[in-house]
Amino acid sequence: MIHKTMNMQNTIQEKVKKQLDEIKKRKDLNIFLHLNESALEDAKRIDEKIRMKKAGRLAGMTFAIKANINVKGLPISCASKTLEKYHGTYDADCIKMVKEEDCIILGIANCDEFACGASGETSAFGPTKNPAAPDRIPGGSSSGSAAAVAAGLVDAALGSDTGGSIRNPASHCGVVGIKPSYGRVSRFGLIDLAMSLDQVGPLAQDAKTAALVLEVISGKSRNDCATTDNPVEKYSHSTLPKKLKIGMCREFADLCTDKRILELVLANAHVFAKATGSSIVEFHAPHLKLGVQTYYPLVYVEFFSGTRKFDGRRYGKKIEESCGEEVLRRILGGREISRAEFGGRYYRKALAVKEIVAKEFQKTFKSVDIIISPVTPRLPHRFGEKLSPLDMYAYDAFTIPANLAGICAGVVPTGKIDGIPVGIQVMAPAFKEKLLCDVMAGLEK
Repeated sequence: MIHKTMNMQNTIQEKVKKQLDEIKKRKDLNIFLHLNESALEDAKRIDEKIRMKKAGRLAGMTFAIKANINVKGLPISCASKTLEKYHGTYDADCIKMVKEEDCIILGIANCDEFACGASGETSAFGPTKNPAAPDRIPGGSSSGSAAAVAAGLVDAALGSDTGGSIRNPASHCGVVGIKPSYGRVSRFGLIDLAMSLDQVGPLAQDAKTAALVLEVISGKSRNDCATTDNPVEKYSHSTLPKKLKIGMCREFADLCTDKRILELVLANAHVFAKATGSSIVEFHAPHLKLGVQTYYPLVYVEFFSGTRKFDGRRYGKKIEESCGEEVLRRILGGREISRAEFGGRYYRKALAVKEIVAKEFQKTFKSVDIIISPVTPRLPHRFGEKLSPLDMYAYDAFTIPANLAGICAGVVPTGKIDGIPVGIQVMAPAFKEKLLCDVMAGLEK
């Protein structure tokens, strides 16, 4: 990619130095929790590989990494005081893969604490600012990853998406984000929020770059039994799809509290349909609007289980004694749902509805090729504006269903309302990332 156009030695070093200087100037955005001190040395090594024509597909690309993905030697705190002094002892699978293709990691990005949040405000080290709308939240939980790309401080970023944590901030910050199908990208090295829903994915300025990063990090891993042998296609080699059947869910209209968002998404969907000779098909899926109610019992229980290792003996501090309000809410909620007297009743009920949602998508994708929807039901709120937990959870009403069904979904910018970026979400069947990326690239045009 980038290295093909580089003729001068040290070009990557100059670029990295410039971006590091810019990061230091923009400390007010609170995007990075830690910078990689070896970034310039890495750039020097990659310049040499470019000169020798031995560089990888990501040569010269700079990355921000969400603070819940292990990078060897760097502080991986999950934006929490609990793990404030923990340093990664190994590279996550996705980190190993991007490093092998010669990317340069500039630093560790801020996020909602332990990925618990949809606003970027719950970090123990202060909220991330939104470069595209300074008085508004950037969205979460991958707030720093999205903001780093939006501010032009990096070329791409990695985040994690459990119920919309890549797509939500991508929409609010005006960038591209992709949640892969469950099992497409290894979760090994990701400090999980909910293991049955989590996926690592890319954020970038454009769909082609995001597709290239997805291409690199996809594939079967011996470290993650959920990954599959489904072939990894050339996602970044986009072709404009023709004559698609584009699904629009009737129930989604009821979930959108700001109808201007729905109108903007519909208008752009019609423009795309006309340009590609496609048709828009309305469909009925009554269980999709139960996404939030289904998602949180699953997340509470799985997060509670996953945090039992943070007992103050092996990793950092005891989580209950050092975490913030939202993290504690989920731990206590998960503990209550898991109590013996409930016999797993609520968790099993949520799993049953999760299966129903997955079957509704399977049925829908027999009659449509893709589904288009809003990303969030409202514009990002202003800093200092108090929302109830239920209102905060509602931010993910459009994004959660894709995680419950295990399908792939992505976001591209589709315009602005009151000067604030708004994204459009595309959902495609599981392991149809090529179709997803083609449609996202087409929507950009």
